Amino acid sequence: MAERIQTYGPAAALLALVAVFAVLSPQFRTLGNLQNLLDAGAVLAVVTIGATYVLILGCIDLSAAGVMGACALAVSLLVANSRTALDLGPLGVLLVVALGAAFGCLSGVLSVGLKVPSFMTTLGVSAIGLGVATVLFAGVQPTVSDPWLLQWASGRWLGFTRLTYLALATVALAWLVQRYTRLGRYALAIGGGEDILRLSGIRVGRYKVAAFTLAGACYGLAAVMITAQLGSGIVQAGAGLSFAAITAAVVGGTQLAGGRGGVAHSMVGVLILTVLANGLVLIGVSPYAQRAVQGVIVVFAVGATLWPLRHRLEVVK
Repeated sequence: MAERIQTYGPAAALLALVAVFAVLSPQFRTLGNLQNLLDAGAVLAVVTIGATYVLILGCIDLSAAGVMGACALAVSLLVANSRTALDLGPLGVLLVVALGAAFGCLSGVLSVGLKVPSFMTTLGVSAIGLGVATVLFAGVQPTVSDPWLLQWASGRWLGFTRLTYLALATVALAWLVQRYTRLGRYALAIGGGEDILRLSGIRVGRYKVAAFTLAGACYGLAAVMITAQLGSGIVQAGAGLSFAAITAAVVGGTQLAGGRGGVAHSMVGVLILTVLANGLVLIGVSPYAQRAVQGVIVVFAVGATLWPLRHRLEVVK
């Protein structure tokens, strides 16, 4: 019974939320609102993919805020902008995603090499990222003038922004990696029993570093998306997204203990949080009450997911 709740509970909760808000607000049922929902959840979806690959290891990655801050400033200075003469266009975007991957690799190497709990090393990497972002900011906010990048946020096809399609493509690719590659299979296996896998001759450390690297690349891509939306680079580009991404993943059924869940589960969690925020606004709930309602629902969902695993969660890796 508990396993069924963990497997189907998040999807049932999502359907229940949709049904409730559809009844309470006619505007919720419109095509325009569906477009708003998917557009609003695009960045969170990409960040959550990164967090998910680390969570299924049984680790926690808190570096998103710092990595995204550094990457947001970097991309705003590498494409056409108001502060430098650089105009690398798409190459600048690829370099920034690589920068995010480098931060992720650093997190993984520190965690595996020093054998320190990942939440500590990733907090340190986040601080490094914020420091880099502050140096790049240099007291003057760079404004992006690259039409190619800005059109990804403003251009629409079939009513959805290009960033939404980019997020959907990233989700599909991440799911394929989890389902059909060694990284995806071993990441789940590591979360389920790291010692057993190590005794089987698998180089666990290598795959853990690879998962952190993939997470960093996702944070870099998300920073590019936010910069395209805002039209400028800001240090706080990823503020609050580490918590939001981990919350979405766990609410969707990806376990903090590792070994269970994945991209599909986490995307259900992203939809739950996005629908909840959107629906509360449409039915006129005050911003202060929204936070309380969201908090109660998140705590309940996380508790329901983790209660069967309470004996496994005594130590955070």
